Amino acid sequence: MDSVFLGVDVGSVSTNIVGLDSQDQVVFECYLRNDGQPLQVIQDGLQRLRAALPESAVDAVGVTGSGRHLAAAMVGADIVKNEITAHAAAAVHAYPAVRTILEIGGQDSKIILVRDGVVADFAMNTVCAAGTGSFLDHQAERLKIPIEEFGALALTATHPVKIAGRCTVFAESDMIAKQQFGFSKPDIINGLCEALVRNYLANLARDKAIAELILFQGGVAANQGIKAAFERALQAPVLIPPHFAVMGAIGAALLGKKQLQKTGASSRFRGFEKLFLQFTPATFECSGCSNRCEIIEVKQEQRVIAIWGDKCGKYTNGVPA
Repeated sequence: MDSVFLGVDVGSVSTNIVGLDSQDQVVFECYLRNDGQPLQVIQDGLQRLRAALPESAVDAVGVTGSGRHLAAAMVGADIVKNEITAHAAAAVHAYPAVRTILEIGGQDSKIILVRDGVVADFAMNTVCAAGTGSFLDHQAERLKIPIEEFGALALTATHPVKIAGRCTVFAESDMIAKQQFGFSKPDIINGLCEALVRNYLANLARDKAIAELILFQGGVAANQGIKAAFERALQAPVLIPPHFAVMGAIGAALLGKKQLQKTGASSRFRGFEKLFLQFTPATFECSGCSNRCEIIEVKQEQRVIAIWGDKCGKYTNGVPA
């Protein structure tokens, strides 16, 4: 039976699931929209993996993303890491010479500086969604353009136009104004790409030394207009990895494999059968101290499998103390 190392990246907009073989090659990947139901989406993704690799055994599981703690309890993760660590692990594994990682996802953006194969500095933008995948999806829908064609259309612009990009509201208002002045959709989209890159660099790359090799990761890396705008702004080539949309999941899988090789332990993976049972989340207020924390617990068949939310240490690693 072949080994597969599983990586799960649960973000605010999408869930990405990757399977690596023993040679660290991607043998399965899926990028699924959460649509407000991440538990069901994780189950759907793992069903697809099981169907695609029916003869494989899961030997290690790594989990990352904003929804990593719930996902870890659900699948039985061997390691849980933040997005910075996971994205850097995947980038360094594929491109050992990488120095700068530009990552733009559905709701947030990151810049990661790498020196000698380790993270030396990073910054995240989680306050404003300007420039993220969800904002671009909204603008594509408003302009009646398939998001898959959005970036390519930007490359056909003939008249430069400047769009305000520091805020989603201002950007949309400025785009509407430029439409009313008669600018074409390609010109406006190209201006938007330029504005979003300016905003990204001003907020995240301020006072940071961006050095080559530069990688562009995350779902927005599919947008050719954003890539071209980065290259113009940085005056340097920007490389997009083959699996750019699922690099966080790849990093999580690599870290899970490394963890078990280091410890010699067996995987905590709960098995496919248990994953497809119903999970039920609930909340209650803890009365153990004056903090009165809201506690979140997840049950499966009336058994509590994970607990979060305390501030005083009453619950440790999701298990009642």
